[in-house]
Amino acid sequence: MSYVALYRKFRPDEFEDVKGQDAIVKTLKNQIVASRVGHAYLFCGTRGTGKTTVAKILAKAVNCERPEGGSPCGECAMCRAIAAGASTSVVEIDAASNNGVDNIREIRDEVAYRPTEGRYRVYIIDEVHMLSAGAFNALLKTLEEPPEYVIFILATTEAHKIPVTILSRCQRYDFKRIGIGTIAGRLSELIEKEGWDVEERAVRYIARAADGSMRDALSLLDRCAAFYMGESLTYDRVLEVLGAVDTEMFSCLLREIMQMDARAVIRTVDDMMMQGREPSKLVTDFIWYLRNLMLVRGSADMEDVLDMSAENLARLKEEAEMIDDSGLMRYIRIFSDLSVQIKTATQKRVLLDVALIKLCRPQMEKTQDALLERIKFLEKEIEELKERGVQMAPGRQPAYAEAKEEGVKKKPQLPRALNEDVKAAAANFDMLVKSAAPMLKVVLKKARLSAGEGNTLQIVLPDEIGAGVVKKEEHIQEIRALLAEQTGKEIEIDVRHLEEGRRFEDSYVDIQSMINMELTVEEE
Repeated sequence: MSYVALYRKFRPDEFEDVKGQDAIVKTLKNQIVASRVGHAYLFCGTRGTGKTTVAKILAKAVNCERPEGGSPCGECAMCRAIAAGASTSVVEIDAASNNGVDNIREIRDEVAYRPTEGRYRVYIIDEVHMLSAGAFNALLKTLEEPPEYVIFILATTEAHKIPVTILSRCQRYDFKRIGIGTIAGRLSELIEKEGWDVEERAVRYIARAADGSMRDALSLLDRCAAFYMGESLTYDRVLEVLGAVDTEMFSCLLREIMQMDARAVIRTVDDMMMQGREPSKLVTDFIWYLRNLMLVRGSADMEDVLDMSAENLARLKEEAEMIDDSGLMRYIRIFSDLSVQIKTATQKRVLLDVALIKLCRPQMEKTQDALLERIKFLEKEIEELKERGVQMAPGRQPAYAEAKEEGVKKKPQLPRALNEDVKAAAANFDMLVKSAAPMLKVVLKKARLSAGEGNTLQIVLPDEIGAGVVKKEEHIQEIRALLAEQTGKEIEIDVRHLEEGRRFEDSYVDIQSMINMELTVEEE
């Protein structure tokens, strides 16, 4: 016998087996018990929420010879015939492929005849929104005044596409998305029946990945079970099969983004891609992670809303204290835009990398939240300088001042004797840049050199952002190590940036140019 997919094998046969649609099920059972069955129903809702399943159970219930509390018995001749698809009293039509006027006219001709078996002739029209305008018009009169023995059940995922004239003639039932707990409970029941060994965390993740669809959940479980046939299905294996990312990895990625460490972020994503993770799935799940973070920031009592372990929740609360609302909303905005673009992109990884770098480089954007992020970054750098004992000037201190008496600008002064170690470091600075890490190398290529007191080498950047990158402790240590390797001595470093509107020559002495001039004179 050929294999039957789980969603077909375990499709509910009676109302009691339908999960997550209790209000609809109770209403329909009460109508059957009270003999108040309507002539036209419209079942709306997202995929996999039970519309067609409930329609088939309703068709059996109204024709069942011995209904029990409004639910079909499942044992009489009519129930067995309808379940096997052999009954002429229940007709299931796919409107996607039978959407013409002629198809509806056939139905209109058939309803003139009473059913040969059972009490009702039931027409189940799936994806009814696919009918053409002419087909809807042909259906309208029959739907309004059908014979007493005919019931129409229309099912659709897009109710807004159905004409109002059709909607007004039907009892409408909206099928809601099924909760994660309900899906997980149903999956656990089926896993026990199949005798599989599946980890509880894996079941919960599959339930969440199904996005409210029971059919999708069963399909995902089927896929994972087939990949690890005969083996224990763990949480990590489910992530591997579905190309998903663990919450712990998202936590690591978020913290690197908040530190604006683009190099570490790209390295982390590289690791995810090497493990076979899917970029589109990564983007979707990271948005969900940010959503959870936003909920935690909004309220401290979110344990019942968030489906995660106590350990992950504690980590999320810690991160909620590390980020502000503007920064979080900026992350969500950028990744939401990316989720739309990446669906049709051929270079998904490139789009993902660009979005991540944009998160780490607020200067790439001119939006208000990006500017706030830049200010926050600069404030953090100032605090770090204060913690290291660096004294901040009380106000703006230009490198030169106008001489009121003479009306001329004071020239920047060199130390009386330029330190030989500083000269050696400046002469070999290009070699140092080539040996630096990629991100630091990009920034140092724009730097110019001057000299401070003693053996201090001044590295002057054209803007605050570049100076902020170089001032990071790990980058300072890297530059010192490279200088020590080249000169054999420890050289002090002073990182500065040019103020807006100032020229380097007006504030500093370019010692690299002086060294080049000395070398030229010696050669002559």
